[in-house]
Amino acid sequence: MKTKRSMAKRCKVTGTGKIVFFKTRRRHKLTHKTTAHKNRLTGAQEIVGGELAKVKAMMALS
Repeated sequence: MKTKRSMAKRCKVTGTGKIVFFKTRRRHKLTHKTTAHKNRLTGAQEIVGGELAKVKAMMALS
């Protein structure tokens, strides 16, 4: 099965096998966002629950 390249660019598989993604809306137009809001958009977030199976299928991991 082929990998969906758009999903592969957005997600990353960690060394322990977790799939993480980085939050959006942090590239431009940052002046009107509060510092707290910009801080909430930092860091990676793990994909869990029902979305995990879909993402694994798109990344050809299952």
